Amino acid sequence: MLEDLTTAASSPTAWPAAYPRGYAVVDVETTGLARDDRIISAAVYRLDARGEVEDHWYTVVNPERDPGPVWIHGLTSEVLEGAPLFQDVAAEFAARLEGRVLVAHNAVFDWQMIAREYARARGEAPVKQRLCTIALSKELGLPLPNHKLESLAAHFGVVQRRAHHALDDARVLAEAFRPSLRAAAAGGLRLPLHECRPLTEWTDRPRVAQHAGYGGSRASGWRPSRKRPACPYPNPGRYAPGGRLKQGMRVAFSGDTSVERDLLEDRATEAGLHVATSLSRLTSLLVTNDPGSGTSKVVKARQYGTPVVDEAAFGQLLGDVEPADRTDG
Repeated sequence: MLEDLTTAASSPTAWPAAYPRGYAVVDVETTGLARDDRIISAAVYRLDARGEVEDHWYTVVNPERDPGPVWIHGLTSEVLEGAPLFQDVAAEFAARLEGRVLVAHNAVFDWQMIAREYARARGEAPVKQRLCTIALSKELGLPLPNHKLESLAAHFGVVQRRAHHALDDARVLAEAFRPSLRAAAAGGLRLPLHECRPLTEWTDRPRVAQHAGYGGSRASGWRPSRKRPACPYPNPGRYAPGGRLKQGMRVAFSGDTSVERDLLEDRATEAGLHVATSLSRLTSLLVTNDPGSGTSKVVKARQYGTPVVDEAAFGQLLGDVEPADRTDG
């Protein structure tokens, strides 16, 4: 099957009508992986509907703080001192993204960093959907040893020249994305597209330690784990659509939210709910703005019949959470 897709990828006879009309292949280098880290360089390769390069753009960005792991990205404080601030390049960056699907390797990381920078600049990135090339490689069943960009590049014979340089990483990804896209089109595969929602409410938490480096965690996700106190109430079962939430209910979240995820989770915890990091048969409710997506939580919710509400509905439910039943300790 893989051989058939790869062969057909070079000249697909019919292009799926549902596929996007253009893509913006993006890479951002950052001061680190935490939520208060900043973008220090960004690159965009604009591609047409079939993955052909239209143009490219690159800029360094003054993060207004230390540059983080210089030994990885090579951008020192001296280099960045005279660079433009993000708000100075925001309009040009937006013009490169306008009307296109954002493509990145571990796209949730790049998108969340971009969304946060636009929130700081009191603006929004004009991006409606993103596509992660890690997810696409899984859909295609590519025989990769791991999910690193260098492995995807090697599979398609793309030569990396300057790893962790935004412009070269974006070039490499664009060249690897083209055959991936054509293989998907040849096989009639549904692209793993996910909604992008700009941040309207967020917070920067101060760093507690200097960054030791990226450590490879960027390939699997960017949200640092948070230790939350155990929920003191028993799980009363599933949420009944149209009813009230009850303290002790297990709530899971999936996909982008306009209010930063940590803030939503904090509010759920303060209301007496149990915030679950995964979805199981015991989950009372799934909160997602993209119920049609193929994320593992959404898929499991369908399998288990778990009730689903969007972010706005969940916000209203949080205002009237039923107290847990009082029992003797």
